[in-house]
Amino acid sequence: MVLAGCATSPPNAVVVQDSGATASTTVPEIPVISPLPPVVPKVPPRVGLALGGGAARGFAHVGVIQVLEEAGIRPSLVAGTSAGSVVAAMYASGKTGTQLQHIAETMEEAAIADWTLPIFSRGMLRGEALARYVNGQVKSKLIEDMPLPLGIVATDLNTGLSVLFRRGDTGTAVRASSAVPAVFQPVKIGGKEYVDGGLVSPVPVRGARSMGAQVIVAVDISSPPEGSLTGGTLEILLQTFSIMGQSINALELNDADVVVRPALQGISSADFSARKRSIEAGRRAMLQALPQLRAAIAAKTK
Repeated sequence: MVLAGCATSPPNAVVVQDSGATASTTVPEIPVISPLPPVVPKVPPRVGLALGGGAARGFAHVGVIQVLEEAGIRPSLVAGTSAGSVVAAMYASGKTGTQLQHIAETMEEAAIADWTLPIFSRGMLRGEALARYVNGQVKSKLIEDMPLPLGIVATDLNTGLSVLFRRGDTGTAVRASSAVPAVFQPVKIGGKEYVDGGLVSPVPVRGARSMGAQVIVAVDISSPPEGSLTGGTLEILLQTFSIMGQSINALELNDADVVVRPALQGISSADFSARKRSIEAGRRAMLQALPQLRAAIAAKTK
């Protein structure tokens, strides 16, 4: 058998010619097909939730979380300061927005208040009751064992630097993060004393970023002064503390992708009776911010 080219053969064909026959057969070439490029699934960015301090105004965080759940947006991590650390710890432990609302509506102030005589201590509240309450709600899970990565911000009383707790007893870390000077006693951990994280990080945007967040939703529940105060010493202390952190807060919020500010006018930091109004304010603010958040997620999806 002889392979030969043939002038009358169709292009791109091989002619097979048998020397003992008069017929020839044309065999078409097999086309070369380029392989399709592999399909690479798009990876959404890590969304971090930064929950700020504001005492009783912290109930607004519950409404924010509820709207995120309803929108199908599940944060990859959560960081909290002061009141935000309380909600962050419970959320990180696996509680849903509905469960958080039930806790908020049934919580008794007495469960977190352990008053002491300031003349014998450095604060009106010891804070041990708050730590026990939080540990009860999270079933004593350590920070590092939470289903959702959790960061809790406090202030080192000696150095004035912020500390992000990522390990250890959850209730103790929350107690330290919530230890408003002159209201709660400082908390001793590992030989150091800690006070409220709001002194250096009112909304823990930097903390969430250091945990690996690529899109940060910062919930700011602080408020500017609203004329004369009608409450007592506690309200004055909390208002003073809020005023001190305003400039620091503005600076840190610049690094957030989405800033959510619930409309909490008329609700003081000491007003635990307005918890339903605060939750609803959080819902409304997050609903308004959803388009901005979706756009930020889309822009950083690879």
